[in-house]
Amino acid sequence: MQFKKDTPLYSYEVQRKGGEDILYVNYLGAPFVPNLADSPEIMDKTMGVLIENQNVSRIVFVQQKNYNYDFNETSFLLEIAQLYAHFVKQDRILSPEKLVTNCEQFFSQRYNELMSFLFLLRRDPIAAYNELRKIIIEARIFYERVGQECQTDQSNYIRLLERIFELLEKAKMIQVVLPYLETYQRGDREIYHRIFKPDIIPNFTFTRLVSDLPEDSEIMDQYKISNNEYDESLVTILRKKNDPKLFYHLVPPENSLSEDYNSLLNLARGVLIEHQPKAEEFTDTERTRQVFFNVAKDLIRDLAHTKGMNLSFSDTNKLATILVRHTIGFGVLEVLLQDKKLQDVVLNAPISMTNIFLRHQDFDECITNILPSQEDVDSWAAKFRMISGRPLDEANPILDTQLGIGNIRARIAIIQRPLSPDGLAYAIRRHREEPWTLPLFVENKMINPFAAGLMSFLIDGARTLLVAGTRSSGKTSLLGSLMLEIIPNKRIIVIEDSLELPVESLRKLDYDILRMKVRSALLKTTTEVSADDGIRTSLRLGDSCLIMGEVRSVEAKALYEAMRVGALANVVAGTIHGASPYGVFDRVVNDLEVPATSFKATDIIAVANPIKSPDGLHSWRRLVQISEVRKHWRKDPLEENGFVDLLKYNVEKDELEPTDDLINGDSEIIKNVAANVKGWAGNWDAVYDNILLRAKMKKEVVDVAKKSKNEKILEAKFNTLANHMFHKISEEIIQEIGLPLSERVFPLWQRWLNKESKKKKI
Repeated sequence: MQFKKDTPLYSYEVQRKGGEDILYVNYLGAPFVPNLADSPEIMDKTMGVLIENQNVSRIVFVQQKNYNYDFNETSFLLEIAQLYAHFVKQDRILSPEKLVTNCEQFFSQRYNELMSFLFLLRRDPIAAYNELRKIIIEARIFYERVGQECQTDQSNYIRLLERIFELLEKAKMIQVVLPYLETYQRGDREIYHRIFKPDIIPNFTFTRLVSDLPEDSEIMDQYKISNNEYDESLVTILRKKNDPKLFYHLVPPENSLSEDYNSLLNLARGVLIEHQPKAEEFTDTERTRQVFFNVAKDLIRDLAHTKGMNLSFSDTNKLATILVRHTIGFGVLEVLLQDKKLQDVVLNAPISMTNIFLRHQDFDECITNILPSQEDVDSWAAKFRMISGRPLDEANPILDTQLGIGNIRARIAIIQRPLSPDGLAYAIRRHREEPWTLPLFVENKMINPFAAGLMSFLIDGARTLLVAGTRSSGKTSLLGSLMLEIIPNKRIIVIEDSLELPVESLRKLDYDILRMKVRSALLKTTTEVSADDGIRTSLRLGDSCLIMGEVRSVEAKALYEAMRVGALANVVAGTIHGASPYGVFDRVVNDLEVPATSFKATDIIAVANPIKSPDGLHSWRRLVQISEVRKHWRKDPLEENGFVDLLKYNVEKDELEPTDDLINGDSEIIKNVAANVKGWAGNWDAVYDNILLRAKMKKEVVDVAKKSKNEKILEAKFNTLANHMFHKISEEIIQEIGLPLSERVFPLWQRWLNKESKKKKI
């Protein structure tokens, strides 16, 4: 965007580009560099524009260079601008009827106080927040002094101030800076540099929910789920008499609205539904949804005004959220996916006649009170086609894609006629919002600390590794946790046909990571590159760790080519279906036609399988076996003792145990790792000590998290930091004594952990 030379200073233009509205403000000729953080005048002018243009998702100050404020930064300002407009236009907080009731002598002072607050709100929202708190304190003190005849009047004024304060305090900008307000002084704009950091670039339903709880049932659990404070739903888990499945009862906010609000939403939906979303609007779904959310709020306010209804700020946001969900969104599916305890959601054909089923983290498989309509499922399918850019029709009756809404991520599999003769059917796998880590798996008992230590050691040792298991055994989640054990100075290339591995999370942690999306094995014709071509291409992209989402088809040959080429250089890992090491061999060699000699490039096979309870009603995900693949066999590794277990699951103790082969040092793979490390070659005790050290660290993280009640230290960000400190401390000890002995490394690392775990913000 370029303004002409004669364009007035501070003039602006909003342009629609790539599915977003961008605000360009002219600062050509200004004797200063425009900066929101430094200048209250610039913030005031920008806020004024946003008050009139609430669909803006990006701000660009145009000068000799462009200063670009991204969607997140813009949303901070936009929320304050919306609050300002609400206070002035909807709440009319400066009106006499709002400020006084019977003591008119106070009007002038109160008017000046709130006028000063509103003036500050546009220029310096943080100062305005502090100023409002001061006004409230003074108003409470004055309440004690005022005559009895004016106490009710003063009390009403205090309640008005408190309502304003409550709305302002919830704003994202205020929430971000709250930890820093203890040392904040009015007028100090340094605090805004924590929020605004511009990029400097060159200047160029119809779904039905059964509301009644089932008869003859007992409540097993009840909790609330939400995406924000305006969008809270109630979940009740019940056990019905003589029914092996538990009942998942959902009450979303749209199902508890008043008749007036229902009528308002119906009118608004009728207006918005006329807009037919274009494919380009789904290139950035989050921004598109924000734009529609703002449009929805304006529409709801206008319709409410026409009907003589007075909507609060919260109710307006609540109704707009629901309206977006049931127009450009995915209706009740979005509500379900807000539940972090859900793992799978299944919609069986014929969908309009079948309740949704789901798999729950605590209660396994459940039936729900939700009956989707055909109109909704057809609409969802059309949107998923646009998101994926892939066909879904009779010639292509299978669609694999992803759904992302805020922090929610899910894998979507859809089938239709003729493969599904009864019509559309969906299978949805909800991903954890943050990646799984080895400490999280230890806490959840999928692995024990020793297994975590061994896996960490093998990843550092640049082994080739396959995570095997049945469906829904946690293979992909475990592979994702192993990616976090890769030292961040290593480059990682990830190859997937369905985007399930936590690439975005690792990227945010500053990993050098590249994702390649390849053609699904289920698709015959598409513009996407095949998986085997993707793997071969990865070998030309430099020295990298190679992570394969899932080995499904002919790409297995290319993967083993990569394993052979990359052996002893970097980690090569992937997932594969198989219930045992020999099951993996059988699938790779006999089904996928990889030569048996090439299979020897596999170093480690880790097998994850569900463990069932004796009554068959419950199951738990467990890593049940870690085996190494020896290289001496010729035809059949099972008959020629080519598989050697390092860890084996003990069903009575419910944990993995090291085998005698591992304890006694009879592991060729681990010895090969040691052979390349100074001080470890021929020193099994030192190698085993390092595995135990890593295990001890993973256990310590879990123990400290429980003791300190700080679950954040189990998550990916802290896991990466803890691994970095382990390597750093180990390096220091090696320089001092030659080996990273546990007795020297662990106390230093433990001291660091205890200090870090006490910090408020991790």
